[in-house]
Amino acid sequence: MPHVVQILLPAYDNAGRRFPTEHYNDVRTKLTDRFGGLTSYSRAPAEGLWDSGSTVKRDDIVVVEVMVESLDRTWWKNYRSELEQLFRQDQIVIRAHAYDNL
Repeated sequence: MPHVVQILLPAYDNAGRRFPTEHYNDVRTKLTDRFGGLTSYSRAPAEGLWDSGSTVKRDDIVVVEVMVESLDRTWWKNYRSELEQLFRQDQIVIRAHAYDNL
């Protein structure tokens, strides 16, 4: 079954500095080379909110998605680790949704 895989990338580091454009270019190149294309929602970053226990934290995020015929969970796990290092994050969210092409 085909899937849409979404990657939620931070727009800013923990000090509030925007990540370099090259980081997103690296993501675009790698995913386009591997999957033949992608969609990036980067013009108006989405807002992420989460409860850290004592406060509600906020992040501006860029959503990148690709369409895949099957999920290679090992590849995605390794790529998530690579992204966590590149963006200096404890966790990058990568999620997959099965879809029917209407």
